[in-house]
Amino acid sequence: MKIVRTTYLSLGSNQGNRLEHLQKAVNLIGIEVGAIKKISSVYQTKSWGFDSDDFYNICIKVSTNLNPENLLLKILAIEQKLGRIRSEKKGYSSRNIDVDILLFDDEVIISQDLMVPHPRMLERKFVMVPLTEIAPNFRHPIEKQTILMCLQNCDDKSTIEKTDLTIVRPVSLYEKYNYIAIEGNIGAGKTSLAKMIGDDFNAKLVLERFADNPFLPKYYADMERYAFPLEMSFLADRYNQLSEDLAQFDLFKNFIVSDYYIFKSLIFAQVSLQKDEYALYRKMFDVMYKEITKPDIYVYLYQNTERLLHNIKNRGRDYEQNIEPEYLDKIHSGYSTFIKSQENLKTLIIDVSDLDFVNNLDDYRFVVNKISEFKN
Repeated sequence: MKIVRTTYLSLGSNQGNRLEHLQKAVNLIGIEVGAIKKISSVYQTKSWGFDSDDFYNICIKVSTNLNPENLLLKILAIEQKLGRIRSEKKGYSSRNIDVDILLFDDEVIISQDLMVPHPRMLERKFVMVPLTEIAPNFRHPIEKQTILMCLQNCDDKSTIEKTDLTIVRPVSLYEKYNYIAIEGNIGAGKTSLAKMIGDDFNAKLVLERFADNPFLPKYYADMERYAFPLEMSFLADRYNQLSEDLAQFDLFKNFIVSDYYIFKSLIFAQVSLQKDEYALYRKMFDVMYKEITKPDIYVYLYQNTERLLHNIKNRGRDYEQNIEPEYLDKIHSGYSTFIKSQENLKTLIIDVSDLDFVNNLDDYRFVVNKISEFKN
């Protein structure tokens, strides 16, 4: 599990649609930096240190697993993505977006590129007023006084006006969902994604125990002979695991994320079992399915067959290397039929055929954002 830290950021804009610039910056910070915990009111202030249009300013509280150096790099990248052009000239200038790191836990950081606490924050009312709104009792690591006391000692005489404008706080995964089920064909990356989300959002992981199934290597060697015992053993294990883990929610975890849903059993059984075997299997499944907690969101990762075969080859499990494209196509078809038939299941299909969310952070953030913003 990654260490989660708290940082306070100051955001300002005095060019173009100032409110829109602030909202876009907050949205990107929520996606690429961490969960937005608090947002201050929007304040209007005169430009500080130079003559220009008035600023809109806010402060936000963010939980992040980034270290200070990577946090700074992310913020600079977000500014650039929103069109900020930093001038080589010394002094202050207008800008469509400006993001500053004010505080990072109670750390004192002095480096060539970053100083925390921000060295000029105590001099600026446009920083201290919104920061006091969301963190009045936080103690400044150097001054050893609360932010409220620091504001009271601030000598800045400039006027700051609280507006009626608001910035919408992005909702994090753990605030929106209690149980996320991630599914996909063989090699789609469902386990990798579940682990990454679990690590980033402090979620309880429920991972399929396929490696412990003694029938799996035998099945890929002789599918007709071992299909029924394999599917029955998987069904029993999945039912037991989901029943136990979903019933015993860990109070120290934010939510539950699994790399399968029990309906997976029926999909694979349809492909691998004979007609009479499937009829018996379906009776057992229907009894168990009624007792299983349904996920708040069912995420299906779609990858085309060519990409699946590439992934299967790369991960190098000996018993999977002879899987035929036709078999994967049947699994695709089974999932498609299942998804269309489940009207009460909140399903999100994400085509990840051209994404590499394991090795590309932008692709990962794209997938997480899709899940976070899903509405049904």
